[in-house]
Amino acid sequence: MLSEFDLIAKYFTKPVRNASLGIGDDCALLTPVPGTQLAISTDMLVSGTHFFADTDPRQLGHKSLAVNLSDLAAMGAEPVAFTLALSLPKPDEAWLKSFSEGMFSLANICHCELIGGDTTKGPLNICITVFGRIPLGQALRRDRAEYGDDIWVSGTIGDARLALAHCRNEITLDKQDFNAVSPRLHMPIPRIMLGMALRKNANSALDISDGLLGDLTHILDASGVGATLNTDSLPISPVLARQTEDWRMLCALTGGDDYELCFTAPPSKRSRVLEASARTGVPVTRIGFIENEPGLRLRNSHGEPVTFSRHSFDHFLAGSK
Repeated sequence: MLSEFDLIAKYFTKPVRNASLGIGDDCALLTPVPGTQLAISTDMLVSGTHFFADTDPRQLGHKSLAVNLSDLAAMGAEPVAFTLALSLPKPDEAWLKSFSEGMFSLANICHCELIGGDTTKGPLNICITVFGRIPLGQALRRDRAEYGDDIWVSGTIGDARLALAHCRNEITLDKQDFNAVSPRLHMPIPRIMLGMALRKNANSALDISDGLLGDLTHILDASGVGATLNTDSLPISPVLARQTEDWRMLCALTGGDDYELCFTAPPSKRSRVLEASARTGVPVTRIGFIENEPGLRLRNSHGEPVTFSRHSFDHFLAGSK
């Protein structure tokens, strides 16, 4: 059976280029680049809470890093490095090989290197901390939305929640539809390049991890503003569009795990936002606008109020998802 240090050496030790010192000492060393700020974020994934116990380990390796890289994307940060803390019931080599391959495949694409961490025996639990860099003063923050800003969303939203509903037997999708939406749940794509392209164009941003309504409310609360959303403008996939209205609304407004970007930008920057979208190959959709009146209002394309009482996901509120 593998020891802790054999496990680390065999599956998680790689040469580093961004860091001054990687795995093997008490600490890793990162040398700051002059004129930049360091962006740091941590996410924990717990078996049974964030993923099913039988989730494919390669997909899990990808998602574990992707959800953290998505936080960097939301700030407009360029990925640099990450650490991994991993709790395992036992050192299953086939699982570790697949998990590490999925994780490093995404890490290599995003030029983000593993520089340290920890392993221990216990229930399956994955905790990653990412480090990114941003030019000084250019970070996209939640507290900078302004009156009159457009509200935008990247990609499509709701598919991850739809796939989860199928996995939970809440609904039944045919094989083709499930295969279309399943990657959104298991292998989300962090919008790194779009986030970086929005640095000088957007006023505020975050990633949609717990549902559009709840996450956008974080921007509104932090910025001291309100908003109106056009529910007919929400970008959804053809698979979700074929579902009932209740499921379309639930998935698009409160479904988590899409890891798309929600951001605000002044109307004068619309052409630049669309240029950033075209340059990065990530579609964006204008779904509403920022107002001075506090609160979040839902209306259809005719301006009629839309009533929706569901809430986004909250770990400590039972039945919130």
